[in-house]
Amino acid sequence: MKKGAASMEDKFEKLAKAYKEGTSRLKTWSGFEVKEVYKPSDMEGINYGRDIGAPGEYPFTRGIHADMFRGRIWTKREVCGYGTPEDVNSRVKYLIEQGQTGLNVIFDLPTNFGIDSDHPFAEGDVGVLGMPYNSLSDMEKLMDKIPMETVSMSLIASSCSAPVVMSQYVALGRKRKLDISKFRGTIQNDPAHHYYSGYRDKFLPINVMVENAIDIVEYCARYMPSWYTMNINMYDLREQGLNAAQEVAFGSAFAIDYVEKSLARGLDVDSFAPRIAFYCSAHIDFFEEIAKLRACRRLWARIMKERFGAKDPKSWKFKFGVHTAGCSLVPQQPLNNIIRVAYEAMAAVLGGVQSLHCCSFDEPICLPTEQSHMLALRTQQILAYETGVANVADPLAGSYYIENLTKRIEEEALTIMADIEEIGGMVEAVKRGWYDNEIEKGSLDYQREVEDKERIVVGVNDFTIPPEEDTKEEVHVTPPESISRQITNVKELKKTRDNDKVKKYLDILYTKAMEKEKRKNLLPFIIDATSVYATIGEILGTIRMANGLSYDPFDLVKPPF
Repeated sequence: MKKGAASMEDKFEKLAKAYKEGTSRLKTWSGFEVKEVYKPSDMEGINYGRDIGAPGEYPFTRGIHADMFRGRIWTKREVCGYGTPEDVNSRVKYLIEQGQTGLNVIFDLPTNFGIDSDHPFAEGDVGVLGMPYNSLSDMEKLMDKIPMETVSMSLIASSCSAPVVMSQYVALGRKRKLDISKFRGTIQNDPAHHYYSGYRDKFLPINVMVENAIDIVEYCARYMPSWYTMNINMYDLREQGLNAAQEVAFGSAFAIDYVEKSLARGLDVDSFAPRIAFYCSAHIDFFEEIAKLRACRRLWARIMKERFGAKDPKSWKFKFGVHTAGCSLVPQQPLNNIIRVAYEAMAAVLGGVQSLHCCSFDEPICLPTEQSHMLALRTQQILAYETGVANVADPLAGSYYIENLTKRIEEEALTIMADIEEIGGMVEAVKRGWYDNEIEKGSLDYQREVEDKERIVVGVNDFTIPPEEDTKEEVHVTPPESISRQITNVKELKKTRDNDKVKKYLDILYTKAMEKEKRKNLLPFIIDATSVYATIGEILGTIRMANGLSYDPFDLVKPPF
């Protein structure tokens, strides 16, 4: 027989085998065993009034609004950040022109570490994975010709840098003589997230970051009632290898710690709880993700009402944005990621999301190009205006499978949270390394299942093609001249500003940060320092010294004053 004929025969054998193929994985992506069919008996123990209810009613399983997207479609909020503040300003305006309804800016690694762009350690990372942010000057450039009183802004910064980023936004609003009480937006103010992401005490001790985080909660509760003061980053938890129930449990446990810290500060729960938000993942297991988001709402409502005694129904509502799962995207056959993102986005919408970011299909390869950014936004718009999924609140309610899975995820999350309570809370669990161990176990299990083909990832461990046949797409590259210009601008700012004023306000901040007894909220003093163009490195360096640490976390830069 000729070689070609044998090869064709093999192909037909493969075709015949594929024709008879059934589902190989009989459990959800997180490991919940799945039955062949679900029946009314699978609703046992679920009471409609107590556990499901109507949309907009406690425990909000079906959504936090009675009319959901008929009243207002979710905020289309694509993440943006690269190059210089001018670059990001330009891209943000482009996305607004294309129909984006909320802004979402992410900062680069040096900013998240709390160092300036001209720091020796920042070389090579300035503007690569986000926007470099050093001073009020950068915020001015970012928000140039953007009406702060009109837009809804999301600032994605680490909790090390969050107080400074928040202060710069406030300082700019004041400089424009705007009423900051009307500002709408979110600050990702999640100190334990910063800690478990690898920053550790080298940059700021966890207890200092938590106190700084509560400063933001306290300040905004008083002066910025429409601003979300915390955005618990459950998305990053999931990206590191956790499953759906762990995402719910760990995120809820972090939030509980922050609520308790805020109460210890003397705040009334209903003064700040309505402005706590969550940032969730929408992974690739369609029904599991919908059930997970429904479980999140029910669990949080019960925690706030029954554990913390919140009286305002707004305090019971689990308000969340979704980031489709970047970890589910792969560089092989990258156009397949368009399909993955679309399904994940639909799961988020059917789960009742308030704000949505769709990953760009080229995320595993580079930052989004203008084309891939637009395509991610178009994915949201097709969902909103063509598919009909926004017409009915929680259309999958009553499904035997969905209700059963919602209950199982909530029960598993509660079991995990009981273990966390025994440890002493989530922040303590992070300190002890328990969290790291759970991440390692989850990541290893996932990798083993992929290698054993228990999980099929199209283009990775099945349905592969030779690399030379793969799609070649345009790749985003941040121009080197943008980076050099940013570093030059920072150096020039430090020479030309009024350094006597900078020193004055940093000295005041240092004195206030030194006061451990009857500690005052530091945010007003940080706002004062940012208003005279003190940089993020200078402000955080001052706070570090007040807590007995060196000015520079890398011991390369000396205090300038």
